[in-house]
Amino acid sequence: MFVSSSKGYQRVNPSRSSQRLTDLAREAPVAAVHAFPALRLAETPGSPALSDAVQFGSWHMSLRRAVLDRVADFVATRCADELGACGHEIGDVAADILVKFVDGGKCLRSTFMYLGWLCGAPASDAALSATASLELLHAFALLQDDVMDDSASRRGRPAAHIQFADWHSQRRLSGSSRRFGESAAILLGDLCLIWAEQMLRDSGLQHRHLVRVWPRYDAMRTELAVGQFADLAIDVRELPTLETVLEVARRKSGNYTVRRPLEIGAAMAGCDEQVLAALGDYGSAIGEAFQMRDDILGIFGSPAATGKPNKDLLERKATSVVVAAHQLADGSARRQLRELMASDRLDEAALDRWRTLIVATGAVQRIEELITSRVQEARNALDRGMVDHPVTAALLDMAGLCTQRAA
Repeated sequence: MFVSSSKGYQRVNPSRSSQRLTDLAREAPVAAVHAFPALRLAETPGSPALSDAVQFGSWHMSLRRAVLDRVADFVATRCADELGACGHEIGDVAADILVKFVDGGKCLRSTFMYLGWLCGAPASDAALSATASLELLHAFALLQDDVMDDSASRRGRPAAHIQFADWHSQRRLSGSSRRFGESAAILLGDLCLIWAEQMLRDSGLQHRHLVRVWPRYDAMRTELAVGQFADLAIDVRELPTLETVLEVARRKSGNYTVRRPLEIGAAMAGCDEQVLAALGDYGSAIGEAFQMRDDILGIFGSPAATGKPNKDLLERKATSVVVAAHQLADGSARRQLRELMASDRLDEAALDRWRTLIVATGAVQRIEELITSRVQEARNALDRGMVDHPVTAALLDMAGLCTQRAA
């Protein structure tokens, strides 16, 4: 693993990942957390309240716990009601895989959507349930993304398609276990896509709130799919520009992670155009910075911390870091980078040499500077459209959470 220091990015031994926030949170009763004086979350069982006495991290932990609990309850009910008809025990296996899968998320999207709601409406138990639905939409995206990328793990466990393939193999069923696993994971993702909208629609929000959601909700889902198409079409051998790579990142990840959830929550709450515009600009900037941080972690991150292998170099992905390295490299370094990119086989020594070259070009520093710049753009957007708004402090904390993370 490489970490930033006064001497630049250096290799260190990866540390053990800490116990998940979900496990920590579920050991204690629901806390009364209050990071921001004017915010109130619904004070109902399973929903966090706010208190002036604690920091944002505690508030977010409580919110995350409430979201994950709601998603787990919804998934368990849907699986029991609808997957049981599959027969051959596959329904039970699918339910077990999905319940564990949705339990490990950071809940960034649901947090942003709920903060968007709080920009224009009081705390609401129904709104909290509505925001939790985004975790199922995210599960859909991850399940299918792991199949497309042939990823072996996710959130510290074998990827869903690997688990399905192992189940098939252990029972010596007919056909290809690999093909079965991939097909089952795709179908489970389809169910998550359907259930996400169902959970949102049945959240208890009034029609006047939900009717404002659908245009942006549809835009978010379309952008996600179109961004994935664009990502598939990029050929790193043609060396796309950094601007092109960042545009794809905005479509595939940035808008879907930050901008659209914020806008959906704010529109749901009836916020005016000034607030919606400010949140949109903030979300675009932080979403792009989030993806650039992900690109750094995809090369230098510790799998123990991220819960997935850092395969970006092995897969020759044209990420912002890789493209920036090619643009900044001198002639000799660029030739070496091209040789590594074209290599049929990459062992650990070759990957280490590639990482060293990337650092030497100044690419990582360049992406770090762009991340810092985007965070400042987000701050400026909030200053323009949400001066003294009580949610602003939470959004600034979320900006840090998205851009200074190690996982």
